[in-house]
Amino acid sequence: MPTPVTRFKSASRVLARDLRHRDLIQSALGKYEIKRDEMKARFQDWQGARQTAAEIKYEAINHLDRYLTEFVTKLEARGTKVHWASTAEQARQIITGICRDRQAKRIVKSKAMTAEEIHLNEVLEKAGFEVVESDLGEFIVQLREETPYHIVFPAMHLTRGEIREVFQRKLGDAPSDNPEELTMVARRVLRKKYVEAEVGITGANFAIAETGMISVTENEGNARLTAALPKTMITLLGIEKVLPKLADLALFLPMLATVGAGQLISGYNTMYGGPRQSGEADGPEEFHVVLLDNNRTVMLADAEQRDALHCIRCGACLNVCPIFRNVGGQTYGTTYPGPIGSVITPHLRGLQEWKHLAFASSLCGACTEACPVKIDLHHHLLQHRRTARAEKPVWWEKLAFRGFALLVNTPWLWRLSLAMGRIGQEFHGLVKGTKLDPAYVWTQSREAPPLAKQSFKSWWRNRQ
Repeated sequence: MPTPVTRFKSASRVLARDLRHRDLIQSALGKYEIKRDEMKARFQDWQGARQTAAEIKYEAINHLDRYLTEFVTKLEARGTKVHWASTAEQARQIITGICRDRQAKRIVKSKAMTAEEIHLNEVLEKAGFEVVESDLGEFIVQLREETPYHIVFPAMHLTRGEIREVFQRKLGDAPSDNPEELTMVARRVLRKKYVEAEVGITGANFAIAETGMISVTENEGNARLTAALPKTMITLLGIEKVLPKLADLALFLPMLATVGAGQLISGYNTMYGGPRQSGEADGPEEFHVVLLDNNRTVMLADAEQRDALHCIRCGACLNVCPIFRNVGGQTYGTTYPGPIGSVITPHLRGLQEWKHLAFASSLCGACTEACPVKIDLHHHLLQHRRTARAEKPVWWEKLAFRGFALLVNTPWLWRLSLAMGRIGQEFHGLVKGTKLDPAYVWTQSREAPPLAKQSFKSWWRNRQ
């Protein structure tokens, strides 16, 4: 079975050469950037807003024990059943157990990256439940039996024609490739699923400690139906989603909409505080909240990279990352692609097995500049490289760097290597692009930069 690094390299090699894929993604993200910048300009002080958001998340994460306790106490006071899951396996068992206790057969699920993280759908389906994604993008990739491409836009890599083809094949209904007509097809299918489902599963964007409420942001209204129509509602969220006060949403909701989708505010922003209360007309009879750790406390204990828990899953860092824009989200082979995924995945799934993601970066810093909560992403990637090598040194790399250090610190050796390089360059054209080329890894897809015929030192010496 191929390792994560071999899968990543193989998929990257294919997609980096796929010009159709590149044009599709560059076009989509180009339009997003225009709207994002337009919305950012509406903030009186965007950098000040980023700083405030970073400070709020710093307060929440560095006092997580207190805010989680407050959040849970107020949730339980309204009849919500709160479950603590230390691992992905525990979370899967808890949710499967709730569904079995309710004698459910059908489950409808809104967008939840935590559910993707613990592979919840796969486990529920093996247990005999029918699970249907209600988010349109998630529904499309579920029909294609794929993982989401992007944190915010799960199906952004697909054309209208490809969506029409999968609807025709799986649903038997695709009148055209018109987006509105395709949406109506999905709507007809999903409305029936909402009514039939005994259990609805949601994620959460934020969890408010002050009021003990879950905040869910969306643009389609599917999460509202997922929460309101089934008799049992389950919310799965990571423990890092806590915010101290309800007033914090006044900043975080428009910020999430701005950097996530280039909107002033998302279409639907809903708060859930418990099951249906006395006198209320609708809502679930039971409300379960599953708080997921899954190595988040390990990250919390890492003072150097703790601020990665500030992430609000907006996808802004993915949208500006030159690596993501060329190799796509599914190439990463993990729930969270792009820069933030390359930072948190090694914490969640093991550094040595996933260290290659930290090396799949130009360290340009665009992700750090884009992050609305000011996570120091590109430095964290560099720290992962350092830590991975410190834990498990590679002998030939150590030897190569010692040789390089000797070369650049010995003037006569450096001059000799330049002279030899210029001679070798004359013959490079004979082997360029073949396996005999010593720089084949580079030259198979790039031009090797030519050495100058005269060095600056030589020029300066002659000038004198």
